[in-house]
Amino acid sequence: MVWAVAIPAQIVKEILIEAPIEDVWRVVTEPDQITQWFSQEAELERRTDGAGRLRFESGQTYYLHVVAFDPPHRFAYRWLHERGASARPENSMLVEFILHAEPGHTRLRVVESGFDQVDWTDEEKITYLEEHSRGWQAILEQLRDYAPRANTTARE
Repeated sequence: MVWAVAIPAQIVKEILIEAPIEDVWRVVTEPDQITQWFSQEAELERRTDGAGRLRFESGQTYYLHVVAFDPPHRFAYRWLHERGASARPENSMLVEFILHAEPGHTRLRVVESGFDQVDWTDEEKITYLEEHSRGWQAILEQLRDYAPRANTTARE
């Protein structure tokens, strides 16, 4: 008997940041800010249907296609597609940053989805899910720690 593996359709992480929503939006969407908490290099056309590129310390480069740019509440892109290829559900993941203002804070939810649509083996999907689940948690902690300082730096 073969047992099917239940693979979640998405990773969801949420964090509360001690900074106003406008500052968190800037930190999440401006390339010079993205490199302070996420990737080593960042290029981004800050608009829906814009393009982007992230390069990480590991040497990996990911190309982005911006699918939503709604300041200061939602920023979403597809990533992991090959350079020059059109981002589609079957060749890329969707990453969404959803921001909600709270008194003195911003609640940030990150959702990475599309695992159920890519043409990968179950083993590849599970490995990716595990690595990115841990990765998003660490990255959001870096963002949470950086964002309040970014506000101070921006106003100096």
